[in-house]
Order: sequence, then C-alpha cells, then structure tokens
Amino acid sequence: MAKVTKASDAKKFTDIPNVGKAVAQKLIMLNLKSPSDLKTKDAYALYTKLNKLTGMRNNPCLLDTFIAAIDFMNGAPSRYWFYYTKDRKKQYPKL
Repeated sequence: MAKVTKASDAKKFTDIPNVGKAVAQKLIMLNLKSPSDLKTKDAYALYTKLNKLTGMRNNPCLLDTFIAAIDFMNGAPSRYWFYYTKDRKKQYPKL
C-alpha cells in the first residue's frame, strides 16, 4: 500500500512514510492511538520509554524512524529515516 504524502491523510500508523507493521506495533505499545498523537511527542522520550517497556535497548535506527514520523506528522516532507541519522548521532552520541 502506498504511503500518504500529507500528514492530514494519515489515518493509521502504517500510512506514515517509514512506518511498517513492526514500528506501528511499537507505537501502539507506547499507548499512542493515532498518527496525530505523534505531533506532540518527543522521539527520544518515546524511544527511552520503549527501551524500558521492552527491557532492552532497541536499535537506534528506530529512534531515527520515530523522528522521521514525528517530523512528517508536523508538516515536514516525507524523508527516509536515515536522513535523520547524522543529526541524531550528534545529539545522542552514546546511542
């Protein structure tokens, strides 16, 4: 299924670019109900909470995906998750 090109068209998590079934399940684990819930969220806080919930350190690329999804839902153009990797590594070098 094609991804949406505008945040307002995202009705389910998997409509968001970069978000597949596995990432959508993680967002649901984090008690998010709809794509619009992402607009007010902090990607690092979601990633940290997920690590605590799962009892493990998830791949930092998941944080990049969270950043991409939140950025998209806040009006940014669709970008591949790895577009955010360089900045994430600067901001969170120990991940």
